[in-house]
Amino acid sequence: MWRRNRLPRKNPNPELAFPVKNIIPILGATWLGDDIEATIDNISIDSRSLQNNAHTLFFALSGPNNNAHHFIPDLISKGVRFFVVSDIPTSVKNDANFILVGNTLLALQQFAAWHRSQFSFPVIGITGSNGKTIVKEWLNFLLSPDYNVIRSPKSYNSQVGVPLSVLGINEKHNLGIFECGISQTGEMEKLAQIVSPTIGILTNVGTAHDEGFKSEEEKIVEKLKLFENADVLIYQKDPAVDAHVSTRTFSWSFTDARADVLISKTVSAAKTRLEVSRGNQNLSVEIPLADSASIENAISSLMVLLWMNYDADTIGRRMQQLYPVEMRLVVKNGIHNTTVIDDSYSSDFQSLKIALDFLESQKHHAKKTVILSDIFQSGLANEQLYKKVSQLVESNKIGRVIGIGQTISQFKNTFENIIVFASTQEFLAQFDTLDFGNETILVKGARQFEFEKIVALLEEKTHETVLEINLNAIGHNLNYYRSKLRPETKLMVMVKAFGYGNGGFEIAKLLEHHKTDYLGVAFADEGISLKNAGIKLPIMVLNPESTSFPQIIQYGLEPEIYSIKGLKAFIALADERRLEHFPIHIKIDTGMHRLGFEAEHMAELIAILSKTESVNVKSILSHMATSDDLAHDDFARAQIDLFEKLSLQLMQALNIRPIRHILNTSGIEHYPQAQYDMVRLGIGLYGISNDATEQKHLEIVGTLKSVISQLRTIQKGESVGYGRRFMADGDTKIATIPIGYADGISRHWGNLNGYVTISGKRAPIVGSVCMDMLMADCTGIDCREGDAVIIFGESPSVTEMAEKLRTIPYEILTSISQRVKRVFYRE
Repeated sequence: MWRRNRLPRKNPNPELAFPVKNIIPILGATWLGDDIEATIDNISIDSRSLQNNAHTLFFALSGPNNNAHHFIPDLISKGVRFFVVSDIPTSVKNDANFILVGNTLLALQQFAAWHRSQFSFPVIGITGSNGKTIVKEWLNFLLSPDYNVIRSPKSYNSQVGVPLSVLGINEKHNLGIFECGISQTGEMEKLAQIVSPTIGILTNVGTAHDEGFKSEEEKIVEKLKLFENADVLIYQKDPAVDAHVSTRTFSWSFTDARADVLISKTVSAAKTRLEVSRGNQNLSVEIPLADSASIENAISSLMVLLWMNYDADTIGRRMQQLYPVEMRLVVKNGIHNTTVIDDSYSSDFQSLKIALDFLESQKHHAKKTVILSDIFQSGLANEQLYKKVSQLVESNKIGRVIGIGQTISQFKNTFENIIVFASTQEFLAQFDTLDFGNETILVKGARQFEFEKIVALLEEKTHETVLEINLNAIGHNLNYYRSKLRPETKLMVMVKAFGYGNGGFEIAKLLEHHKTDYLGVAFADEGISLKNAGIKLPIMVLNPESTSFPQIIQYGLEPEIYSIKGLKAFIALADERRLEHFPIHIKIDTGMHRLGFEAEHMAELIAILSKTESVNVKSILSHMATSDDLAHDDFARAQIDLFEKLSLQLMQALNIRPIRHILNTSGIEHYPQAQYDMVRLGIGLYGISNDATEQKHLEIVGTLKSVISQLRTIQKGESVGYGRRFMADGDTKIATIPIGYADGISRHWGNLNGYVTISGKRAPIVGSVCMDMLMADCTGIDCREGDAVIIFGESPSVTEMAEKLRTIPYEILTSISQRVKRVFYRE
């Protein structure tokens, strides 16, 4: 019997509070303020969070793509009084309290490292290329029956996420589990000081972030820095790792007899039997998982239980209950015009704060509901915990809370508007009486409450084929392009063509949350849909038809005017409706020769505009034809020069100072001198660039996924699909996948021209792409019916497909039919 060593517990004093006067020496900072005796109970880096308040300490982080110092005036207006800054904005230097440091990110990390040093309980630190979050969540599940665990919420494993996670520790916690991710050298040393792990886990070291390291060896050396002061490192035996380890190790292997633990596996359809040998001790463990990655992650978790001397019965029982981990917040279309945010597998205080921020950024309706289970492992007494939860709910303006569980039911009087149920079963029995409709619903519950049953009732019919949209990636790409702009340059983002195929409203809502200045659509009906959905940002219609002018006025859209005929028609309608200074945007043709006023039109244009008060020239714009191809640099610069000349002529003649803009996505990169007052970001937001160097800085936004409907093996000489265009030259395993040209997959991508990815391997498309299906050769690939299939995403990429099909990425993205369900998620 292997006995477990219990971890020490501390006396409870759970209230998280930081006296400001104690923070200043920790950071080696300069104080400028008049309220040094105040106490902080909330740390924030997000200026948009509704949780910011008078007791928030806001760290104004500055990075290559963003500078939070710009948002300090707005935060002050919302009641935030304390800031850690590297520079004090002159306009507000007397309006708040400032802790002045040289580097705000370093200050956040120093503060977290100091906070970690106040606690002596063991901490598990996890790093690797893959599996970090899954191992963390499984360890939390395996150990939480015995310990009060503090862990990284979601995948908070970055230079910012790790300190924010560690700052959640309080006196009731007695075990920590934190994951650490790095993308280049020099990062892990900082995270090691913050986490200071006593038990280390190195998961799989793969190809992720290879571009940040000269070699695999350099990557391994950097990752191992996390464990230099740990008591033990748990990892799969590997000579490449052994060569650089200085810490005591506890290793495992399938084949290497030198490992501390030898493991053999027997895989069946949906489970795996592990035979574990540790010296002269043997253990048999069954896990309900069959893929190789999950097996390795499960073994990493098992090794911790072995190291902590858990008994064989406990190990076997708990490992058998492991489950797939959903690492994302997913937005789904719900019944009765609702939107469902699915976070149904976790319920802790830190991740609740994250989920509520996400709810605010993606709310599709004014009405907001939260379905919430009992919350575990907060490190707070229940009275304090549910008081804080109710404060979070209030600050996020949640209209209705549905509490499920014995404990939250006991504290229902803490909430203003709550309905409680003792169990999920009781809630499900009353579901039809709860009147869900026209609202955004966050479903957040601990796994034992089986909230997936609630999501199943709330969600519209599921689809096997979906286009998954990574909202984190959109935010990253937006900030990348923002980093290239002058602080005063405005940003318009194009959401035409259903957001380049990625979804219109959801992306518009995110852009509104990120405080972009304008949205651009092609036609009025696109803008009307956004306005009807509640988007408040100004929306420019770039190709308005004259028949849509009444609707443009009715819905407060702003038309691009590109012809004398269109201008006269719009002014006539504006005069008829007695409008004054209605915003319009004047398009100048500088060489694209598609739409716009040319030089010969300027006199008449000026004459008409000088005689009317019904419209106001809000902006003057043009469009570049070759900004993505530096071979035509002279032409592009000539366009910019002509735009300068004609726009200046118009401005001087009318004595106006409108917004001027000519740059599109490629122009932002190649012609920064022509930013003028605003730029227009298009396909770059969605992670696509014509510049290979720029592409490395962008993240993939859309991943088109389907599943294997059926598997069959055909013999030599048998054919696949219409016209027998594929003939097998031997035994061939064929996967049928429910997506075809009606969904937007080009028929030219079939017949061995293209491929899909199954279980991480290429599967060539065989035969013709059908209307609703395609077939792929998956011979030699370990796969089953129902397994996921990547149609495009990381591999193949949209750019790769476009090159092979001799088209452009725009066409690939915008061809995806709207019958393909869009699923929006945040990591």
